[in-house]
Amino acid sequence: KMSKRHGAKAVTQYRDEGYLADAIVNYLARLGWSHGDDEIFSRQQLVEWFNLDHLGKSAGQFDEAKLRWVAQQHMKTADDAVLAPLVLQQWQSRGVAVPAALQQGDKLPALCALFKDRCATTVELADWLSMYVGDVQPSAEELATQLTEAVKPAVAALAARLQALPTWDKAAVSAAFKETLAEVGLKMPQLAIPVRLLVCGRAQTPSVDAVLALFDREVVVQRLLKT
Repeated sequence: KMSKRHGAKAVTQYRDEGYLADAIVNYLARLGWSHGDDEIFSRQQLVEWFNLDHLGKSAGQFDEAKLRWVAQQHMKTADDAVLAPLVLQQWQSRGVAVPAALQQGDKLPALCALFKDRCATTVELADWLSMYVGDVQPSAEELATQLTEAVKPAVAALAARLQALPTWDKAAVSAAFKETLAEVGLKMPQLAIPVRLLVCGRAQTPSVDAVLALFDREVVVQRLLKT
């Protein structure tokens, strides 16, 4: 029995670690059975495809790395409206105060859609999205490297443009970046990386205009002006 194996986890631990139930079912089914070369399938497909002819004869070997890969594939295709309450549960379990705007409406599903490709579990997704529900602490070393004296005026100019935008969406934020870059003569990475560090707390994110557009404008401007 799996429960008797050395170092085995309870199935509830995989739930607590944020693995989607469909991913666990998919992985466990594939350990001892196959349907051609299909690695990823839904529970409905498992029910439709399963037969005894394709049971494996060799002992299954539980591979955490393979489980994570299967979980990543399920995260990519998961319904954002299903992921949103799971992220809320993760935050609530950590005692995070979640703004009302994220507890209802389409904003949290939109955030899930933008970041889920980078995650294998809802724990990781909640970690990524934590920049939207609390303060960020960028690496002082990274910030010192990226936010140079030559870049600081560009960040201030971008903050002013963002504050003055007539609309707040991805296209408008993108236009503000382009206008600022043209004005100061920098390339996109020279501005985008310090902006990511200041607003998101990390140097790598999905498209910076899409990421910023899902913040409240005041939060973005405030974090940029902390320079």
